[in-house]
Amino acid sequence: MHFRELKELVESTGDAAFAVDGAGSVVVWNLAAENLFGMSAQVALGQPCEEILQGGDECGSFCSADCTVQKAVHSRQKVGNFDLQLQTSNGRKWCNISVLTAELAHSSIPYSVHIVRMIDTRKKLEMVVRDFIVREIALPPEEVQTIVSVTRSPDRVVELTRRELEILRALAKGNTTGQIALLFHISRTTVNNHIQHILQKFNAHNRLEAIHRAELAGLL
Repeated sequence: MHFRELKELVESTGDAAFAVDGAGSVVVWNLAAENLFGMSAQVALGQPCEEILQGGDECGSFCSADCTVQKAVHSRQKVGNFDLQLQTSNGRKWCNISVLTAELAHSSIPYSVHIVRMIDTRKKLEMVVRDFIVREIALPPEEVQTIVSVTRSPDRVVELTRRELEILRALAKGNTTGQIALLFHISRTTVNNHIQHILQKFNAHNRLEAIHRAELAGLL
């Protein structure tokens, strides 16, 4: 595909859509995106995607330069659609995002096309229903996920090593650093190094946030 074809593709859709290059900068921005985000193409082009979207999932801040979607695109993994709360012209709204990978002739790193659809009312209703089921019926969160159609965040594309997944599951069970070290016969320093890698991969600020993101992604 050539850049002209990518531009025509993005501009041909009625949904808000934009293309991002391998460095994470916006290179195509269609009219529907201008209307949704209240930002002209002239302003958006060249800006980092995360600075425009200011996206957040149910844990709070998500979009960053260390984007899990970009990592998946770079490694040519398929990315399923996901929900994020974005900064729009009408305030922060829940949107569903589909990501397409585009191989351009002049670039060794794939570009990505993001198609954005507003789902604010539906998403808020899903969250209210889910929280009600968890609170009133006392079902485990993983069972509620099968009842209520909540689209998971991009954390689903996070790739953990076998040891990182073991440690994450131990953390989710309430084990301390010392207990995990004894459990796997490794040093506290090694445990802390694994935990730091887990936090970085989930773009999480603390252990509880990483555990919650992992639950949303279906890893626990």
